[in-house]
Amino acid sequence: MNLSSSEISDLIKKRIQNFDFTPELQNTGSVISVKDGIVQVYGLENIMYGEVVQFPKKNIFGIALNLQSDFIGIIMLDNKIFPLEGDIVYGSGNVLTVPVGECFLGRVVNALGKTIDGGDIIQEKIFSPIEKNAPEVIFRKSINQPLQTGYASIDTLTPIGKGQRELIIGDRQTGKTTIGIDTIINQKNKNVKCIYVAIGQKLSSIANIVQVLKDYDAMKYTIVVSASASESAAMQFIAPFSGCTMGEYFRDKGEDALIVYDDLTKQAWAYRQISLLLRRPPGREAYPGDIFYLHSRLLERAACVNSEYIKERSCGKIQKKSGSLTALPIIETQAGDISGFISTNVISITDGQIYLETNLFNSGFRPAINSSSSVSRVGGSAQTKIIKKLGSAIKLSLAQFRELEAFSQFSSNLDSMVKKQITYGKKMMELMKQKQHNLLSISEMAILFFAIENGYLNSIEVNDIQHFKTSLINFFKNQYSTIFHKIEISGNYCDSIAQDLKKIILEFQKIYIP
Repeated sequence: MNLSSSEISDLIKKRIQNFDFTPELQNTGSVISVKDGIVQVYGLENIMYGEVVQFPKKNIFGIALNLQSDFIGIIMLDNKIFPLEGDIVYGSGNVLTVPVGECFLGRVVNALGKTIDGGDIIQEKIFSPIEKNAPEVIFRKSINQPLQTGYASIDTLTPIGKGQRELIIGDRQTGKTTIGIDTIINQKNKNVKCIYVAIGQKLSSIANIVQVLKDYDAMKYTIVVSASASESAAMQFIAPFSGCTMGEYFRDKGEDALIVYDDLTKQAWAYRQISLLLRRPPGREAYPGDIFYLHSRLLERAACVNSEYIKERSCGKIQKKSGSLTALPIIETQAGDISGFISTNVISITDGQIYLETNLFNSGFRPAINSSSSVSRVGGSAQTKIIKKLGSAIKLSLAQFRELEAFSQFSSNLDSMVKKQITYGKKMMELMKQKQHNLLSISEMAILFFAIENGYLNSIEVNDIQHFKTSLINFFKNQYSTIFHKIEISGNYCDSIAQDLKKIILEFQKIYIP
């Protein structure tokens, strides 16, 4: 088909008139260098701190952490695929978000909220930024509801309340993870959603923990966020923030949530690695200057909030009294030194600490809690009334016992009063021993404390305490289930409860054979 020059001219003019062009402004840059998981980019003039950037050529993402005058420092989330020099990079205009919701309960996800347990892929609907401001003081409620761990030594001596931040600190292999996992297991049928964040652990260790949670039917109300040792430092750095965002979803709905960070020492190591690669000035122990801010802005998000805060977050659709997010951060020490840089930082942020001692652990006392170095700044305000009443004198007695025990090592001639106190202390220590995953309810703790406080264990030898303890609890649960459930539901202590407990122990003593 031949066209004349005038027809061609008219066709071009017509197409020019019908051409629709909408200018689009894009924030772009180009890659200068790629080294050790850090990408330096020229351009991206309007980028903000923590913004997600995309490398479309490789279909990968990164986070902008260094904003300098001549280049942008970006950390890559994937440690296997990297862009090339000269590649184009685009700013997204958004900070990093993770999917949240009830659908993640019972699943294992990575730091980006992607399922990694081999199950069905979750279609995400609600996304929330991993970095948020902590609730303001005016929206916070006083902590007055207990969160039971199932360990008598913790629930009595260093009680944890809903919305509290209680540090678990100690050397490696002293039972820190066990306390965190058992606290999750103990929340069964208590309407507490749990998040376990594994940072820098072996994949086999994480798989074992997931299996334990499944065995005790705890996965149905638990989300496991995994950032294993094989993943990049960036993923280990953001994993606690992702887990916290998932926990805040439940808190802002007026529900109770518990999050265990295992452990923040490895997150600090990952952040130090990132900061040194970004060539930030090193400070004490080569950590960057904002290492304290890293943990403070994370742990401050754990809180018990009032109904006004929940109403504001839910646009007035949900009317509930309060919601809470309780944090149990874990810190690993070296040779029992709790005065280390990261240890003292987190101790100053949290509302108390549970200190696990290596010598106690090796001597067979589990959980290996050093009662003199452990403290809860919430105290009795977050305790059940019956435990507060019956366990009030135990901490003082244990402190006196440890002093007398240390003193008795230097003296062979002890009077009968001192010997009696040491024997009483040994019985109390034996009573506090608990095996892994062998947790106690409020009523079980109550009858044990009532027995030792009222002298019913005076005739029992120290070696028979564990047998007496197990037999008494079984007798109590099987023969007096009505009283058992009454104490569990009310948690109160009165004369009638005391008479019931006395009657049970006296009846048990008649049939007990050491």
